[in-house]
Amino acid sequence: MTIAAILKHKGHAVVTVAPTATVPEVSARLTDNRIGAVLVMDRADQVLGIVSERDIVRSVAQNGARTLEMTAGQLMTRAVHLAHPDMTVDEAMRKMTMGRIRHLPVVRGGEVVGMVSIGDVVKSVIMRQETEVDSLRAYISGAA
Repeated sequence: MTIAAILKHKGHAVVTVAPTATVPEVSARLTDNRIGAVLVMDRADQVLGIVSERDIVRSVAQNGARTLEMTAGQLMTRAVHLAHPDMTVDEAMRKMTMGRIRHLPVVRGGEVVGMVSIGDVVKSVIMRQETEVDSLRAYISGAA
């Protein structure tokens, strides 16, 4: 299974913010969309970084209330790990595990076409395993 298959089921919507968005604005976007990260994009739709719930919590621990005065551009993680639609779910899981990240923007030809979370990847693996178990049960019982 590929990342494209996850996006086909999940959808291609990506929540973004400008680098000038304040942390309260970013937090509202995360809450309103029930997501864990937003992409920080420039006016030319280029990825500048990503802001996750972890980034906000880490900043609060380090900077306290000053975090609320910061912008997405100040808080974002600049080294964004990317996926491509043809990447396998196993490759994505490995990338996420090794990089200790929870979100992968999906890019095709320089354009962001979606975002997958570790939850999306795990759900895909579980669905694949359930299908394999069902197939094995059917084979063993002679139904195949």
